Amino acid sequence: MKKHLYLFASVLVGFSACQGNHPTNEDDRIMIDRVHVEGGYISGIQTTDAEINIFKGIPYAAAPVNDLRWKAPVPVTTWNGVKKCDAFAASPIQTSPEPFYMWSEEFLIPKEPIDEDCLFLNVWTGAKKTNEKRPVLVWIHGGGFVSGSGSVPIYDGEAMARKGVVFVSINYRLGIFGFLAHPDLTAESPQKASGNYGLMDQIAALKWVQDNISAFGGDPEKITIAGQSAGSASVVYLIASPRAKGLLHQAIAQSGAGLLKRDPDTDAVALISLKQAEQTGLQVTEALHASSIQELRAISANDLLSKVRFHAQPIIDGYVLPENAPKIYAENQENEVRLITGWNEDDGIVLGEFDHADAFKEKIMLQWGDRGQELLNYYPAANDEIARISQLKLQRDIVFGAQNYVLANTMSDQGKEVYVYRFARRIPPGKYQDYGAFHTAEVPYAYDNLAYLDRPFETADHHLAEVMSDYWVHFITNGNPNGDGLPEWSPYKTNTREIMYLGDQQKEVILSDTLSLNFLSRNLMDQ
Repeated sequence: MKKHLYLFASVLVGFSACQGNHPTNEDDRIMIDRVHVEGGYISGIQTTDAEINIFKGIPYAAAPVNDLRWKAPVPVTTWNGVKKCDAFAASPIQTSPEPFYMWSEEFLIPKEPIDEDCLFLNVWTGAKKTNEKRPVLVWIHGGGFVSGSGSVPIYDGEAMARKGVVFVSINYRLGIFGFLAHPDLTAESPQKASGNYGLMDQIAALKWVQDNISAFGGDPEKITIAGQSAGSASVVYLIASPRAKGLLHQAIAQSGAGLLKRDPDTDAVALISLKQAEQTGLQVTEALHASSIQELRAISANDLLSKVRFHAQPIIDGYVLPENAPKIYAENQENEVRLITGWNEDDGIVLGEFDHADAFKEKIMLQWGDRGQELLNYYPAANDEIARISQLKLQRDIVFGAQNYVLANTMSDQGKEVYVYRFARRIPPGKYQDYGAFHTAEVPYAYDNLAYLDRPFETADHHLAEVMSDYWVHFITNGNPNGDGLPEWSPYKTNTREIMYLGDQQKEVILSDTLSLNFLSRNLMDQ
């Protein structure tokens, strides 16, 4: 892990009195021990070479506890003196992190602290003056809306800050704390909506960034939002939300979009209406033997987490999402952004045992009916090994590939600039099982954070991380990933289907599996 040097009350950022052609103006200097933000003054830490300033655990909204549980975020309470922001604050309430499948501890939150008081963000910046107007990236973590935080090791922002980006990672409420809807919560809300508290937290963080990022040398007029998995779906919903208008200018959506059903038969994981979500809230109240929201708010966070099985997801609440997201996109009502989107070769996750070939075919015919045979043409099951591969590809394409494919097609057809990738580099497994280019594998490459993973990386890995993070930086800076020395990456067009292949080589290719993606897109459309 990279070591940092703590700076104390009277220490200024180590930089010369004159930077380039900037006039000497002490008021413009970023003083690491005294930066003014909403709420008061904060202090941070510096890297040992004094190049990057780091502020961890900055509160961007009041603690969402007690009477503020299940309410829209409100501004922070002011504090006296200088608040030390030198360590990550609490991750949102969730189960204790334990490595599983392909996700070793570098992909997980720290063991502690974990708390309901969790609305914090972190900033990495290489700016020496407040007027540098560096481009800003706001990172939204994944975790299925039930886990994760901005303090996951592979989300570290130092490498991107060294490349000129002001990097911000955020926390937001998860699980039942972030997505519970209930008729009484709707009634007490000024917006007459409930359930999307996690998304409202993200919007509050974006507002904080717009209002405060210039104090860190960032440009509030050049904000890119990025996320992976549930964080990517969040990006897609924020682009769709009128509440986020003017708060974002570009977007990166990695392996997730939430524009299609993820089950061929039910709406179980598609966006549901406020009324449907409120019914779930009533069931939660009944299961906990609570007679009011006040009684629910009196239940401890740990008891809520342990006693209720709750499927957390954004909903069509009429406020954050006034319509179903696919409808907003289909009618070209989303916020205007440029976009990078894509997915991983081995994004598919099959938990448990694989079905044998005959069982897989039987399940497909049962689930898909008269469409089953066509699906099996794309995902065959001639024998058990072929069926195993098909199950991985089908899971990849239903949950991720087709989602991002529909997003890219929709926005490209609207004339927006879209860049599509397929990440295909197998992470060297080392002491771990080989899961190939697995779900989340692209994150440490895109943000140049291979140093945080305990894997036997090769020259090809470091080269890919350099190329991929350069693409991301160019896009964050200019709205176009291309730059000197990088393989040309053309905007995606639905008639040419050119995408960037990010694997052992980096090159443009024609998206090859459009027939299967088109089939899924048609049959899983969430209208």
